Amino acid sequence: MNQKANFLGLKEEELIDFFSSLGEEKYRAYQLIDWIYKKGVTSFDLMTNFPKELREKLKKTAFIEELVLLDEQISKDESIKYLFCLPDGEKIESVVMYYRYGYILCVSSQVGCRMGCTFCASGIGGRVRNLEAGEIMAQVLFVQKELKRRDKVLKGIVLMGLGEPLDNFTNILDFLHLVSSPLGFNMSLRHVTLSTCGLAQKIKRLAEYNYPLTLSVSLHAPTDVLRNQIMPVNRKYPLKELMNSCRYYVKKTGSRITFDYLLIDNFNSEKVYAYNLANLVKKINCHVNLIPFNPVKDFNYRPPSKNKIIEFKDMLEKSRIPVTVRRSLGRDIDAACGQLRRKSYHQPKGGDL
Repeated sequence: MNQKANFLGLKEEELIDFFSSLGEEKYRAYQLIDWIYKKGVTSFDLMTNFPKELREKLKKTAFIEELVLLDEQISKDESIKYLFCLPDGEKIESVVMYYRYGYILCVSSQVGCRMGCTFCASGIGGRVRNLEAGEIMAQVLFVQKELKRRDKVLKGIVLMGLGEPLDNFTNILDFLHLVSSPLGFNMSLRHVTLSTCGLAQKIKRLAEYNYPLTLSVSLHAPTDVLRNQIMPVNRKYPLKELMNSCRYYVKKTGSRITFDYLLIDNFNSEKVYAYNLANLVKKINCHVNLIPFNPVKDFNYRPPSKNKIIEFKDMLEKSRIPVTVRRSLGRDIDAACGQLRRKSYHQPKGGDL
């Protein structure tokens, strides 16, 4: 791995310390932040308010993370999926999705994933490694630059790409700091969503920071028997423990939780499961997001019929559970997490679960 300092992964005070170690005044750190986050410049040669001697010194001691674009797929619904190569040769994905309120970026937090959910292509092959905060930020800056080139604006970020964000807890906290820093990317965390498959203890830890972000919990089944079949994490954190952590999070932060529920035909989309789901979440300040399964080549799951989706939604509404059905995006490209990355490998690399 590169032994130079990655400026994208350093907080303001760390940048000040870095420049101090070079014998430079702290205002150089603020100049650098301006070049990276406001001007979108990643080459030291273009930082014209730095003396040439300093620029040469920076080339030897630091770098600004840049991703190599390997593939780009554009959907007719304006979704865009990017496949990137990291300096160590590993590959990650980012997806831009268009909603009526603007463009949302879904970023990866790990190379692969060790959670082993049976419906998700990002977990095939397991987790290779965690992404550092700078590698996550590099995805954001790349997409921001691409959208700006098209006169578009990035409105929000979702930590829901490759990987389980709470399984990379420290780097995610650093990323949240970087993305919300007034001197840096300066995006309110109200425009950031963090999605987890249900690491109950990490949800409680996250609650202690009281971030104003949206916590999205991937539920996908309303009983332990059903959830055990598709989400191995449920064997460690069964629904009772997960729901307790969600209640704690809501009480601690005062925020509403989103429960994502993947609708899979002939598995969890019958009305009885809607009834079970309503009973499970009814005492939690929440919103249920129904997601018809987006077909993945490696799996035999299929989305239910439109009528079954409507019946499921109606049952929740009758129980006074706030609910929406997410519009499927990117079906004409490899939009589901991990599809494009998996296609790019002849044989996927991975770690153990």
